[in-house]
Amino acid sequence: MADGRPLKDVAPELEPETQFCVLGLTPSGPRLSIRFWLVDSLERLTKHYAQHYRDLNIQPAPWKGIAPSVWWLTLQTAPIHGARPKSEDVLPQLAGEMMRAIITGQRYPRPLLTSVVMRFRSDGNINGLRVALCKAVLAREARLTTHLNSNKQEVSVSLDKSSTHPGYLLGRLFAELENAQRGALGRELNATIKDRYYGAASATPASVFPMLLRNVQNHLSSMRKKDKGGIAYTIESEISQIIDGLGDTFPSSLRIEEQGRFAIGYYHQSQTRFAKKDNTNSDEQSEQGDTE
Repeated sequence: MADGRPLKDVAPELEPETQFCVLGLTPSGPRLSIRFWLVDSLERLTKHYAQHYRDLNIQPAPWKGIAPSVWWLTLQTAPIHGARPKSEDVLPQLAGEMMRAIITGQRYPRPLLTSVVMRFRSDGNINGLRVALCKAVLAREARLTTHLNSNKQEVSVSLDKSSTHPGYLLGRLFAELENAQRGALGRELNATIKDRYYGAASATPASVFPMLLRNVQNHLSSMRKKDKGGIAYTIESEISQIIDGLGDTFPSSLRIEEQGRFAIGYYHQSQTRFAKKDNTNSDEQSEQGDTE
């Protein structure tokens, strides 16, 4: 199912048109209420599940092995201030509506994207699972929409330097500005611009980015003084390339959908920094092994 393979290839002994029934229940005081009742073919059900995994797919993957359960995904919409979110903070109807969307192939519930974006802004935890949820909602919306004036540009699974979406570009730019700050201040840095400015940058870019771009020049200058000229040059080049795609002015505000793309762009761009570190460490270990 996760690979999207035809049912006949996985289990040829099963008839694709076998009727499959799904009953969704919810507690209602001392009774149970029926949330939904679905009858469909086994083949269509597996296709819908496979599509859910494809919509959720993002690189680098924030999980190992099997994709997270629906309940664990909905937990990402709750505040994260401690070790893990609490189930009582999840909207009561969200898990059921999300499960209905998965097994029918319809749009994910609208509150899903809004809840995740609001959590980014409130607790600042921009983890991979939350970003994957944003990507899933936007990818499915783009695929199912039929409006003639809609933007058909796909939501990329991995870093997409050709994307022209303002939200995605601004997220990438914010990640590079944070990268410059980390490069200049290093271990002395207790909090980054993400902790202070992420909410405003993702919602009202014009109010924050001009100031951040002025400050980044100080960070780049500091890096050059610390014999990090090569890194400073790479970051500055990346910033210039991203800004060239944005036009002359920053948007005064971004819609919820663009704020979701902002998070995806930030995740993709910031994860390249960790990938570069891993590659550098691997090269160093390889060189040490050759020397030994």
